[in-house]
Amino acid sequence: MGLRISRAGRRTNDQGEVKDQVEVDGKSERVPVAGVAAQVLDASGALVGEGVTDDKGILLITVPGPADYTVVLDESTLPEGTVLTNQTPAERAVEEDGFRTSTITINYFTGASERVGVGFFEKLAQRSVDGTRLGLVLAMCAVGLSLIFGTTGLTNFAHGEMVTFGGMMAFLLNVSWGVTLWIGGPIVVILGGLFGLLLDTVLFAPLRRRGIGLVSQLVVTVGLSILFRNFFLSRFGGRVRELADFNGQKNITIGPVGITPRDLIAALISLGVLVGVALVLQKSRLGKATRAVSDNPELASTTGIDSQKIIRIVWFVGGALAALGGIFRGLDEGIGPDMGLDLLFLMFAGITLGGLGSPFGSLVGGFIVGLFVETSTLFGVPSELKKVPALVALVLILLLRPQGILGRRERIG
Repeated sequence: MGLRISRAGRRTNDQGEVKDQVEVDGKSERVPVAGVAAQVLDASGALVGEGVTDDKGILLITVPGPADYTVVLDESTLPEGTVLTNQTPAERAVEEDGFRTSTITINYFTGASERVGVGFFEKLAQRSVDGTRLGLVLAMCAVGLSLIFGTTGLTNFAHGEMVTFGGMMAFLLNVSWGVTLWIGGPIVVILGGLFGLLLDTVLFAPLRRRGIGLVSQLVVTVGLSILFRNFFLSRFGGRVRELADFNGQKNITIGPVGITPRDLIAALISLGVLVGVALVLQKSRLGKATRAVSDNPELASTTGIDSQKIIRIVWFVGGALAALGGIFRGLDEGIGPDMGLDLLFLMFAGITLGGLGSPFGSLVGGFIVGLFVETSTLFGVPSELKKVPALVALVLILLLRPQGILGRRERIG
């Protein structure tokens, strides 16, 4: 479906075109769909106009003029056995500043419904694949957060904005400047690392030298989170936007599950990065020094390890991993100013589950939380509340096993 918002004279028209994507002789074609209903609402939620598509799949709705509108497609009027694709939800936003030309087009696509005749185990398999993808992104972001906590003791509430920074930079390069993600992605990862290093150099390293307590530094991270989120909101706007690359891909069917090539490649890259980080931490001199600083910074310094250098490297790696997570999350869910905040407490849940300060625990915990979030809807949890069980699990972990799965119990005093 392509929604065309046309401006004619002093009046503005919303024109929608609904097409079904089908396979004909091995090629993908789009066939007009008639009888699909849609509405246009203004910023207050009041109905501006409505109608249904004709035999050419075209719908024209007259609206008063350029303004912020919401177009809502009635999915119940779609032909039986078809649904909107995940990339084109039924409710779409149209902003006033989009009325710069006579016509605006918002694309919608439908396809065969995957929900017809799907059993519980097929749904569980698909949700498990979705949860694995989310878990890999969470684990990648949580490792950086855990490394920072392990080496400095700082709980960084601005880590979500480091994820958002990666998504925003990817959008700037890919959409605004036309740089493909194959080239722009590595650039964004480096920028994310430099962003993390900048935060440590300008803020947290001076605070550590002055002996400022961890609670005060935590408050600073909360302030940074609010500052960056409002900055992103002012520069980017509140609407979730999509990256230009890899849109409209068809699922690859593997047994009972389906996954797009984009998501499969992102999952494989995430897995490769996590394995690489684990090997570096376990086998390399840098990894052993990082683990030594995490265990006891003072003792590590007496053995000749430059703790401050290790901390700077950790901030760079944490920022780079967060930026890469922001790219992959943006490909999946779109880019918005709150994308990192939405993941932050899931990262904390993963870190707590795996063990505070344990990078390997963060890998395991983030993966488990991702699976938990995506599969919870199969057991009666509304999709809008699917993150709540993970946060409830966070509370239970803190009460029953505060050291986490791979953490170790410590005696204080």
